[in-house]
Amino acid sequence: MKRGEDRKERVLVVEDDETRCAWFRERLGGRRLDVTCDVPTAIRWLAERDYVAVLLDHDLAEEHYFNDSPDDERTGYAVARWLADNPTSQRDALIVIHSLNYEGARRMLEVLRAAGRDAEHIPFHYLQSGLRM
Repeated sequence: MKRGEDRKERVLVVEDDETRCAWFRERLGGRRLDVTCDVPTAIRWLAERDYVAVLLDHDLAEEHYFNDSPDDERTGYAVARWLADNPTSQRDALIVIHSLNYEGARRMLEVLRAAGRDAEHIPFHYLQSGLRM
């Protein structure tokens, strides 16, 4: 399959909660899904593959929940920062932050928008009723 054709089908989901992952798999069943909660894997895939959409969570490990201190290298923030630092990668992809961590999501959105990326924050519970892909 050609790289351009592959992009039409591919969605990256960066998420650690298996219930949410199952929802994405069901809702986006017609797409090629790459699902990971591992920051280096997500960044490697972003560098190697083309995506029509990138769906990002912030907290990617149980220890991130209810923790006020940033862990930028192991959260979705690192993926957002990589996208901000690599402006030609995934240029046309829809970027949605679906985190329920509002402070983490705000920081991710700020870094993406400061880099000229068109991104939005739609908390997962709202995304469930309105994801149109």
